[in-house]
Amino acid sequence: MKLDPVSLEVIRNGLTAIAEEMSSVVMRAARSPLLREAGDHSSALTDGQGYLVAQGKDVPVHLGVLSFTVKEFLQHVGRETLRPGDVWILNLPEIGGNHLPDVKLIRPVFDGDTLYAFAISLAHWADIGGAAPGSYYAAATDSWQEGLRIPPVRLVAGDAIDEEKMQFILANVRGADERRGDILAQISATTVAARRLGELVKTYGTPFLQASFAAIHDRAERQMRDAIRAIPNGVYRGEDFMDDDGHGGAPVPVRVTVTIEDETAIFDFSESGDAVSGPLNTTPVIASAGVFYVMKALFGPDIQPSAGCYRPVEVITRVGSIFQPGRMVPVVGGNHETSQRVCDAVFRAFEPVAGPLLTAGGPTTAGLLIFGAQKADGSWSTFYEVHGGGEGARADRDGMAAVRCHLANVMNTPAEVVESEYPFRVEVQGVRRGSGGKGRHQGGDGLVRHYRILQDKVSLTTMYERGVVPPYGLFGGEPGALFQVTLSRASGTTEALRGKQNVIVNTGDLVMVETCGGGGYGTATA
Repeated sequence: MKLDPVSLEVIRNGLTAIAEEMSSVVMRAARSPLLREAGDHSSALTDGQGYLVAQGKDVPVHLGVLSFTVKEFLQHVGRETLRPGDVWILNLPEIGGNHLPDVKLIRPVFDGDTLYAFAISLAHWADIGGAAPGSYYAAATDSWQEGLRIPPVRLVAGDAIDEEKMQFILANVRGADERRGDILAQISATTVAARRLGELVKTYGTPFLQASFAAIHDRAERQMRDAIRAIPNGVYRGEDFMDDDGHGGAPVPVRVTVTIEDETAIFDFSESGDAVSGPLNTTPVIASAGVFYVMKALFGPDIQPSAGCYRPVEVITRVGSIFQPGRMVPVVGGNHETSQRVCDAVFRAFEPVAGPLLTAGGPTTAGLLIFGAQKADGSWSTFYEVHGGGEGARADRDGMAAVRCHLANVMNTPAEVVESEYPFRVEVQGVRRGSGGKGRHQGGDGLVRHYRILQDKVSLTTMYERGVVPPYGLFGGEPGALFQVTLSRASGTTEALRGKQNVIVNTGDLVMVETCGGGGYGTATA
């Protein structure tokens, strides 16, 4: 079918608008502050074979994962079992995923008997069960300790919720009422997407829409090949390090060898460290998500995110490594910690050819604290909060203070919401002055936030990096200050909390967060 450029552009932007509307629906309708305030969710559309065609302006690590989720889903659920009005739920990392708290709802979209698209809503649930409130268990040695494992399950059939399955899920997570509200928001997002896709079909017809999907893939492939062609042929190597193995061991290397040859790029992570005992393992999908992000950010900002982008790119991981550790191992922190080391390692590999485009090391960590508080009626409230830090400096400017960067795109929860929803008081919130690394341009400063605990027996989980290995400086710039969390007990004792730890805090205790500063760029002049 011949497609004129104007109509194709209308379709392309229309698909992107649908994905963005899905995310707006989740943010307006969700029950948990993590979704409606912080925006820890993402939306995407694929063609009928599961290949990504559009995404929202959401969380890059989520969106990279959603490039693979439906394709893997279709390997486990036969197309012949799918029906109009279905919504399927799953969270298994091994099925095109990342970690258990990121729950995907998938709706197949039909025109008559023709399955031509899928709508996907991914949301980070504040709790998915497991050994610790918030489902981050620092001492985890297997996946079951991290929460409820959901294989592909038809949760909605003929647009009617299967309450038996819903109740089974809610019985295995904390904060059941909040989880139900979030599920309904995700279902609604996929419903809106199906309606909007139907409007496109009514206007243009299914064959035209399917031809447009193919054209979007082909265009993205050309764009990526053009971006790769602009990089000099050669072999480039980069590395960065995790602070530890999740249980206090030595730093773990993340290494990449990049081979550029004409219009193709190979990213080989085989020399990265072995699988670790703690919850920092991850999946090959996460490595691919990081690679695509770097390629788009550095060399192809106008590339349309779609499955075509991946055609000229090969990502290699090693069985037994932190990126391919085998099934049933703990992976909850790998989603936002190990993934960011992927980006840093690839950025560092490209230093010889992309220096003026690069940013020095920054807050490439979620900087995560999770508070779990049980209410008088026995129900739970879970406060999941990420903390940004100082952006790395660039060739032309200083880094910004108190931001998230790279694969992260989650907002903070306002202090007013924290204090109205949870038994805590935010006593200090500000910039951590002087934490940015020195250089010709200085790294951005981190932030400071103090939480006063107003209830006994509150579970606190830390999951952060850059507490041992600092954000790096570039071309003579100094590293930024380390991330640190300090617990000051009401009794007068003080202790530094490790990057991956579960503790109990009580009334009057003060949790003090000081996030990392960004690295400097260039040698400082007197």
